[in-house]
Amino acid sequence: MYALVDCNNFYASCERVFNPSLRNKPVAILSNNDGCVIARSDEAKVLGLPMGAPAFKYEVFFKAHNIQVFSSNYPLYGDMSSRVMNILKQFTPDVEIYSIDEAFLQFKGFDTYNLKDYGTQIRQRILKWTGLPTSVGMAPTKALSKVANKIARKFPDETKGVYIIDSEAKRIKALKWLKIEDVWGIGRALHKRLKEKQIHTAYQFTQLSDDWVRKNFSIVEWRLKKDLEGIPTLQLDEVASKKAIATTRSFEYTYSDIDNIKERVSTFATSCAEKLRKQQSSCYMVLVTLSSDRHKKDLPQHRISKIINLPYPTDSSLIISNEAVKAVASMFKKDIKYKRAGVVVMGLVPTHNHQLNLFLHENPKHKPLMSVIDKLNIKYGDYKLKLANQDLKRTWKMRQERLSPRYTTHINDILKVK
Repeated sequence: MYALVDCNNFYASCERVFNPSLRNKPVAILSNNDGCVIARSDEAKVLGLPMGAPAFKYEVFFKAHNIQVFSSNYPLYGDMSSRVMNILKQFTPDVEIYSIDEAFLQFKGFDTYNLKDYGTQIRQRILKWTGLPTSVGMAPTKALSKVANKIARKFPDETKGVYIIDSEAKRIKALKWLKIEDVWGIGRALHKRLKEKQIHTAYQFTQLSDDWVRKNFSIVEWRLKKDLEGIPTLQLDEVASKKAIATTRSFEYTYSDIDNIKERVSTFATSCAEKLRKQQSSCYMVLVTLSSDRHKKDLPQHRISKIINLPYPTDSSLIISNEAVKAVASMFKKDIKYKRAGVVVMGLVPTHNHQLNLFLHENPKHKPLMSVIDKLNIKYGDYKLKLANQDLKRTWKMRQERLSPRYTTHINDILKVK
């Protein structure tokens, strides 16, 4: 059996854990730089607040409906997510972290367990230890566990937050209830094609012939169909090293001076290098992107990218940052207001197993230096050690005018009990 454990309204629920006055009130969470709505509580959804709503256009709406609006507090959300995932690993060793707020669990050898009670234990422990409400869906396959989770979330009073598809009758009833556009793995393009064939429910999708699905779609859709039929074809994904690592951000404000842009690009490049070292990889190529604000049509526009090929693979922040800064300096144009930049490291190879260059190689002092920097930053947090061309006060410069305290990751923000 598989289970999907999903945290209900995760971002909003994290805020409510430390601010109980927000319970049962509409809550909205904004994206980077307080741009648009990326998460809503159930109360906010009922009021008609759409996902992706631009914050500046909905200020009057927020005030009229007394919606509590917050900037994204990623340190808090990431820490709370880590706590939830660690709890899940206490129930089974087979856990696939699917996103920040949900994970698949596989139960091998649990034949004698009452899975309904087990799912209830999972919910109760997460709620008691973190304060976060969850929904648990169980079924013989991953795709069906997603369906079961939707039912548990949609009908909390009837299911008590836990629903199991453990019979053919339950499977068919669930698939007839589920709209095709709500099926896990059915995107907009595929949904449109299925609608043209008068496929409106998940059950109708499973009634298509295997040959037709393989001929008109791909092996991915065929596997999804078999999974919905109760035949396991989608296994838990193992954690794999990434083939490319990117750090891209919108700036807090538009920049037209090269110094600010260099500082931002250096910070992005350093972040990529740290991620490389974490997965024990090195890169042969660095891609740097720079773009103006595409939403401001009245201003001159400029979008450009550049690839730097390195003579040897490296995971050094010094080298990657230096190459990225030189690239952005060559791309920069005066009188352009830039809003976004990014650094992508590509051509990844294992750090301790790659082809050497006979004539060119990395400075041998870089490896131990990077190791010490990583250890100190892990120990003391908040990126205490940085390159000289980085802003010493902040890592990500974002507009966060409605940011809540970092209750679990910053000593000065810990709640005080009187």
